[in-house]
Amino acid sequence: MGGWQPLPDDLPPEVRHFVEQLRLLKDRTGLSLVSLGARTAYSKSSWHRYLNATQPPPRQAVAALCRIAGLADTEAERFAVRWELAVQAWPRPAALPVKPTEDAGGSGASVGEEYEDDPTLPWWDTPEETRRRPGGRLLLYAVLLLLLMLLIAVVGVLALG
Repeated sequence: MGGWQPLPDDLPPEVRHFVEQLRLLKDRTGLSLVSLGARTAYSKSSWHRYLNATQPPPRQAVAALCRIAGLADTEAERFAVRWELAVQAWPRPAALPVKPTEDAGGSGASVGEEYEDDPTLPWWDTPEETRRRPGGRLLLYAVLLLLLMLLIAVVGVLALG
């Protein structure tokens, strides 16, 4: 891992292993951080934070990198498992203010205790069955226009005859 800055010594082993594997995967693509950012929904600076272990990447960022690197489904699933383990062990920033959450149900959970995965997905990574097909609405308009033209033609023929 030639050009990478050293990872902090106090990283948990799960996080260290995950980030090292993520770096290898990124290197395997041959893309710069700028190119990687252009091919995913995550910026160059976000990838820099993820690959230097200053912030855990969202699951979708890892999935996008796996897709770009051309990983088979089983390898991508292994990365998902590594991500789960790493996120559970990821060090929490001490500087975050700790406030009780209102929806914690009295459990005493605090902001910053749980890592929240980024729920946003770029359109190219959304599952096929959840994508809206804009062509469906266009087809409906085309059929309605055709019926309207046919109705006008019939009315015109009847009016002349």
